[in-house]
Amino acid sequence: MTDESWAGWYRDRHGSAAVIFTTDGQQLRIRVRGTDFEGESFDGLGPAAGAPVQEDLFDLVDGVLGDCVLEWDLPLPVLVSGTVRQATLSCLLSLRRADPDLYLALHLDGAVYESNRAEGDFAAALATVQRILPPGMHLQTCIACAFSDYFPAPARGLSGGLACFRGAKDAYRDVEGGQDVAGLWDRRTGFVQEIWSCREFEPRPAHGAGTGHRGAFPLELA
Repeated sequence: MTDESWAGWYRDRHGSAAVIFTTDGQQLRIRVRGTDFEGESFDGLGPAAGAPVQEDLFDLVDGVLGDCVLEWDLPLPVLVSGTVRQATLSCLLSLRRADPDLYLALHLDGAVYESNRAEGDFAAALATVQRILPPGMHLQTCIACAFSDYFPAPARGLSGGLACFRGAKDAYRDVEGGQDVAGLWDRRTGFVQEIWSCREFEPRPAHGAGTGHRGAFPLELA
């Protein structure tokens, strides 16, 4: 995977700072006020190995950035009637409370498609956006891919816990249900960010085999 970088802002009680987020689809990195932070989730960014931290410039919660707001934009591929178009996804993440608040807004051709204002994770926020997209328009991201799934457990994190099975495509195409995913777990290629996209993307089936533990994307609301 090739690194991508996204411009954004970091805000806390000490003020605001322009930042650059860098990711390879798995590991996130950000430099704030001269200090490098990294982690697998946006709510798990701790000081990089060996990076000195001036503690009076940050509010670290359990060793990671907390009591802050992160904001950034990234290009996001969208399938429109089978043609790939580049949209912009605006992300606003508040880590000021114990539970993160996430808001996403997809911008394409002058229209804006928004998630709820306080989503709990990227999977839910992206599903909200997908549900309001016009017919024939589909997000081309890892959360919407035919080869991604979560481990069969009740909880999932804010981001980065999505397993990719692009190295076991044929086996995953036959998977339907949590027990099948658990049996295939050791064959995962690795973990990816829900907002990442790679060249091996295929749309997730709407039902039946290949929908794994988490089912179709997005799941139909009752």
